[in-house]
Amino acid sequence: MDAHTLGAQALFIGLTFLLAGFVKGVVGLGLPTVAVGLLGLVMPPMQAAALLVAPSMVTNVVQLAAGPRFGALVMRLWPMLLGIVVGTLVAGALAPPSAMQQATAALGIALIAYAAVGLSSWHLNVPAAHERWLAPLIGLATGAITAVTGVLVIPAVPYLQGLGLAREELVQALGLSFTVSTVALAINLLMHGVLAQTPVLGASLATLVPALAGMWLGQRLRNRISAALFRRLFFIGLLLLGADLAWRGWH
Repeated sequence: MDAHTLGAQALFIGLTFLLAGFVKGVVGLGLPTVAVGLLGLVMPPMQAAALLVAPSMVTNVVQLAAGPRFGALVMRLWPMLLGIVVGTLVAGALAPPSAMQQATAALGIALIAYAAVGLSSWHLNVPAAHERWLAPLIGLATGAITAVTGVLVIPAVPYLQGLGLAREELVQALGLSFTVSTVALAINLLMHGVLAQTPVLGASLATLVPALAGMWLGQRLRNRISAALFRRLFFIGLLLLGADLAWRGWH
C-alpha cells in the first residue's frame, strides 16, 4: 500500500471517528455502531472492531462513571453482562477465522435491525418477573453478534430500554453494557491475534483524538439542534449503510 493510499485511509478513519463521536455527543449513543459501519466499507469488520476498542472503552467509561446508580445497576444487570462475556468469547472461539474476516453481510443485517428498531414506534416492555430468564439470553445473543460483527447494541439496547429505567439510569446502563461488551470484544480480538498487532493498537489509540473531539462538539451543539430529528436522521443513515453493507457482503 503506497503512501497516498495510506494517507487517504488514515483521513477516512479520522473523519469516521469524528462523525461517530459527534453522533454520540448529540444522542448519547452510536459511536461504535457508526464507526464499525462506516469502516466496514473499506476493511473487514474485525479490523474495524479492533480500531474501535480504545475510543469505545474511554467514551463508555466516561458515560458509565457519570451516572448515579452504578452498584444497583450491576446487581440488576449482571446476568445480562455475564451473558455478553460468555456469548462473545464462545462465538469468537467457535466461528472460523474466515467467517470472522468476511462478516460484512452480517454487519449489514445487524445495522438494519438496529435502525429498524430505532425508527419504529415499537418498544420492548420487560416485566420484572421475566428478567431472570430473559437477561442471560439477551446477553448471549448480544455477545454472539458482537463477536462476529463488532456491533454492541442488538438486542441489548432494546432490552435495556424496555426495563423502565429513568433517563439517567438508562444512560448509565447503556454505558455499563457497552463497556462490558468492549472488554469482551477486546479479549476476543486478542484471542484471534488481531489486537496484539502493534500498528492496530497504535491506530486504535490514535482514533481517541477525533472521537473525543467529535463527542465534545456534539455535546456543545446538543441544545441547538433537534435531538429527535437528528436521531431519526441517524437511524435512516444507519439503515442505508446497513443495506449497502449487506449487499456488498452477498455480492
